[in-house]
Amino acid sequence: MPENNARKFRPEFLSRRGEWTAWALFLAASVGMWFLGRSGYIPLWTWIFWAFLIFSALSISLGNWLDRNTAIWLELDGIRFENGLRRVRLRWPEVRKVAVLPTRWGKGVQVIGEKSHFGFKTLGEVQFQGEVRGRTGFPEGQAILNAILREAGLVLVEESNNAYYYARG
Repeated sequence: MPENNARKFRPEFLSRRGEWTAWALFLAASVGMWFLGRSGYIPLWTWIFWAFLIFSALSISLGNWLDRNTAIWLELDGIRFENGLRRVRLRWPEVRKVAVLPTRWGKGVQVIGEKSHFGFKTLGEVQFQGEVRGRTGFPEGQAILNAILREAGLVLVEESNNAYYYARG
């Protein structure tokens, strides 16, 4: 199918404030470690704390990078998913199952094919003290899910604890 007939979807992005805060804390801890090192002794707990901060900053940065490189294309003959690390292409007959699971923000959707799979989240709102602080997931996530179920010919086979499982009829 020609590329221009595909419908491309991108997720909402959370604020990068948490990422910048994590890197600032890591930098501050590194400066503190440098000063401690000049005195000749760096306690073990400070190394552990420093390692935790760098792991946190790297994890948040990787998550943000993945989000910014994530896209889903609905095409006439199938679906494509890319996130910077993974590329999955499933033709509609290859889609075997879909699981829709409740998450804190939106619904988690797992699309399972014959040889590969991918997941995405429908739109969720991050709230704090009753105020919306951010949005995450795909704004058109429910429409993407509906298109997958329709085009792949999947029907509901099980419902359990707000989780829905679809498979071929």
